[in-house]
Amino acid sequence: MDKLDQELLAATLQGDKDLITKLLADGADIDATDNDGRTSAVIAVHTNQLDIFKFLLEKGANINIRDNRSDNPLLYAGAEGMLDFVKVSVAAGADTSILNRFGGTALIPAADRGHVDIVEELLTTSDVNIDHVNNLGWTALLEAIILGDGGEEHQAIVQLLIHHGADINIADSNGISPLQHA
Repeated sequence: MDKLDQELLAATLQGDKDLITKLLADGADIDATDNDGRTSAVIAVHTNQLDIFKFLLEKGANINIRDNRSDNPLLYAGAEGMLDFVKVSVAAGADTSILNRFGGTALIPAADRGHVDIVEELLTTSDVNIDHVNNLGWTALLEAIILGDGGEEHQAIVQLLIHHGADINIADSNGISPLQHA
């Protein structure tokens, strides 16, 4: 990797906007990746630097590049419950059809981890496929029921998914419906 690109990734890690600006002006590749396949945009999300993330997007960072774990800003933020990053990613035109390492959209891990605000945000402001089936044979509704703890958050997510038109008849790979799992 080129020295400028290495310096850009380091400057992002440090949150040094002035240095990022200088390095980009000097020819650093805004979408260069580190050894983990992480771009500056992904690093900004991992280090919870919303201002740097927004700045990189303004400078033209590709929001859809996945790292070696198949995460990109939207997928990582959705799974980790980082609502502000999800909002910025969706507003920046993140591709909601890009899948994580389990073959799921950002909606699925948000549903199984009880991130009510993320689920609501994705359902109301993005074109995420509510009925996408991941590699395990599960939709967001199935994950919320199977992997959820049945508490208030997961109940709210199930209600949101149903309210937004989730197909309650899509069964898992064994033919067991969401209702039967519940």
